Amino acid sequence: MSKNAFKRYTVHYRDFQNIRIENCFYASDAYEARTLAMEFNKYIKEHPNSIDLIRCEK
Repeated sequence: MSKNAFKRYTVHYRDFQNIRIENCFYASDAYEARTLAMEFNKYIKEHPNSIDLIRCEK
């Protein structure tokens, strides 16, 4: 996959205090961004339903 095939995705989630937090990842699609978020963020891995938005940044 070429470097240009990756886009920047912002993964928004809410923590246990209902505070909205975001992490950014470079991925080929939103599903991969979600997978990366679960891999690199312990809270998201333990609470995958805390994700409330995945947005592609242009």
